[in-house]
Amino acid sequence: MYRDHNCGELNIKNVGEEVTLAGWVQKIRNLGSMVFIDLRDQFGITQVVISADNNSIDKTVLEKIVTECVVGVKGTVIERSNKNTKIPTGEIEIDAKQIQILGKCKNVLPFEINSEKAGEVKEDLRLEYRFLDLRNEKLHNTILLRSEIMKTIRRKMDELGFTEIQTPILANSSPEGARDFLVPSRLHPGEFYALPQAPQQFKQLLMVSGFDKYYQIAPCFRDEDPRADRAPGEFYQLDFEMSFAEQEDVLKVLAEIFTTVFKTHTNWKVDEAPFIKIPYLEAMEKYGSDKPDLRNPLIIQDVTEIFKNVEFNAFKDKTVKAIVVENGAEQGRKFFDSMTEFAVEETGAKGLAWVKVDNENVLSGGISKFINEDVQSALKEKIGMKENTAVFFMADEFKTVQKIAGAIRIELGNRLDLLEKNVYRLCYIVDFPMYELSDEGKIDFNHNPFSMPQGGMEALITKDPLDILAYQYDVVCNGYEVASGAVRNHDPELMVKAFEIAGYSEKEVETRFGALYNAFQYGTPPHAGAAPGLDRMVMLVADSKNIREVIAFPKNKKARDLLMRAPSTVSSEQLRDVHIKIVKESENK
Repeated sequence: MYRDHNCGELNIKNVGEEVTLAGWVQKIRNLGSMVFIDLRDQFGITQVVISADNNSIDKTVLEKIVTECVVGVKGTVIERSNKNTKIPTGEIEIDAKQIQILGKCKNVLPFEINSEKAGEVKEDLRLEYRFLDLRNEKLHNTILLRSEIMKTIRRKMDELGFTEIQTPILANSSPEGARDFLVPSRLHPGEFYALPQAPQQFKQLLMVSGFDKYYQIAPCFRDEDPRADRAPGEFYQLDFEMSFAEQEDVLKVLAEIFTTVFKTHTNWKVDEAPFIKIPYLEAMEKYGSDKPDLRNPLIIQDVTEIFKNVEFNAFKDKTVKAIVVENGAEQGRKFFDSMTEFAVEETGAKGLAWVKVDNENVLSGGISKFINEDVQSALKEKIGMKENTAVFFMADEFKTVQKIAGAIRIELGNRLDLLEKNVYRLCYIVDFPMYELSDEGKIDFNHNPFSMPQGGMEALITKDPLDILAYQYDVVCNGYEVASGAVRNHDPELMVKAFEIAGYSEKEVETRFGALYNAFQYGTPPHAGAAPGLDRMVMLVADSKNIREVIAFPKNKKARDLLMRAPSTVSSEQLRDVHIKIVKESENK
């Protein structure tokens, strides 16, 4: 046995005991007459002391011990003379009688692991040596936290009567909003599997199969560009589905999941269920985003009508939005200039108009010369532009100005430190549009193509597609979309019609979604479900700003795995097995 205790459990009650420990050398302090070693494992740190006159220790072995090598120690627990109250083992140390190197380590590390400078190391270097990076106490504990959250989720889903079922990884290609990862088939030349963007079709088939409530912590694969809150390539979600369920049934389950996870693993304040519901269009109007951070008190307001007859070219024939900042008049000119710079460089805005009102109701700066008494009075009545406030104005075509205003709102909230602290603010975003216009100007699905349209077949036949709403919903927490779901379209005729509007023929539906199309002919219960994102959930609980910090082996910003060196080239034999030939770009010209 390499150890009979871990490095975090011994205390003053163990004094006098003979023990065996094993772990990594975190720190070595050689004082000549004494050598002190901080021995670390997953559970904590224990100090080991070796006196110069200790003849039972092989001094040649001691000379080879370096930071981060793995050693085994046998010795006696003794009371420390200089106690360390910062760690649980700080009252004792191990008087070593025997020490051996169990795992050698190079003398020079690529970076210091548990130093205060660990955060300054370039991320790509950390990812290349992720096995070392994961020894960092904060990161290590985050991965352990992820494991505990998964246990909590499984307990809650079991408590709610859900059955855990695994679905395939090698699946078919499906239009779910992102590019597929394709896997060529060796046995079927020219044909491909696709890694599932989500277990969508399988979980619906499970409902058709008579399972009442399904869940799994499922890996999902999407060929998307990475962001701080989105891992490239793959992610995990708590995927669940319920038979004979409506939207409200799913929203209740989502509330149970999030309140349980947050209350179990943090001491922050958590919004109580039921969370507030915000229709999609209202969210875009008030927050400029369908994932609003409700910790931010700023609201976007429409002032287009007020400026309709004002001779200001920047607002002419534009949608005009405004954000009022309480006590904003206290900010200096440098602040307003920097916000204008942000608007232009980060949001693509042509500029950022502003005005501030002093304590005597006098306007100054920005566009104050274009605001006469009537306009000022109207702004005071409609949006609350009063003494000691600042107002920021944005103008552009409708959809563009919404996005610009949303980004300005977030930036103002952060720069002015307006966000509530230590709180999880949750809401449901509901009533998503069923369809949207693609970049090519064609009708396409806005969200999940398997969703039930509000109004059913009548809506699909009689309404403009862009006016049709769907029973689709998201959960948003602190500015992050943390879950997405929908009531499913379980009627084959409705399904065909919904896809027809998006440009798919019945034959294409039957070909691409043959399993669902066929299954729906044989008695399908109404069903609904959702999928909270595990990575983002852990990110919020860990109070991390980067999703790569909550994943054991993430890819970098360019979607490369620097540790395993993926993606990589493969041999011509491997390509031949799957009937693939690489054609260089120059050969295509």
